[in-house]
Amino acid sequence: MPNSPTLRLAVVDDHPLFVRGLELLLPAATGKRAEVVGSTGDAASAASLVSRCLPDLALVDLHMPPPGGIRAVAAIRRTSPRVRVVAMSGGDEPEPALDALRAGAEGFLPKTAEPEELLPPLLAILDGWAVLPAELLRALLRPSRAAPVDLDPEERRLLQAIAAGRNTLEIADQLHVSERTVKRMTAALLRKLRVSSRAEAAALAGHAGLLNG
Repeated sequence: MPNSPTLRLAVVDDHPLFVRGLELLLPAATGKRAEVVGSTGDAASAASLVSRCLPDLALVDLHMPPPGGIRAVAAIRRTSPRVRVVAMSGGDEPEPALDALRAGAEGFLPKTAEPEELLPPLLAILDGWAVLPAELLRALLRPSRAAPVDLDPEERRLLQAIAAGRNTLEIADQLHVSERTVKRMTAALLRKLRVSSRAEAAALAGHAGLLNG
């Protein structure tokens, strides 16, 4: 749709061919709805790149030379908290992806995905959804030894809304509070649950039975 806004992406990846491929193929594959506005192959420069080019989303390869993709994710979240971060990897092992979610990534996508397949999940992440492959979601849902957490009714309603995939504005409307209050409440809830992302909170809630009742 020509009138749709362009999705601005920053790419943090030390494979020049992959980055160049995204630069060339994303606009063509998405009808110019997505474009790469900046890139770096240096994980240490990720935060400054994002601050400089102000993208909507940052795609971060997890398997990069030191300081590595996980630290790049965390640095971007600290310096540009409004930019959503999407972790990517050419491998299928869940551990790095889980570490990226704990560092603040909003989702994970395999680098094997075709360019035309990237737009729907990227737009979903931009709208507040967590996008995860099925195998990674199953890893998140495995029972853990975490102690049960007692939530008050307001916290439970917030967690239910997060688990349902509602974005900040929708949650604000549902709870009859401001978006700023939702962000404050969400940050407090994540601390209480000892997780660092909405995706991890939803997974914890599901396997711990925190959404029942």
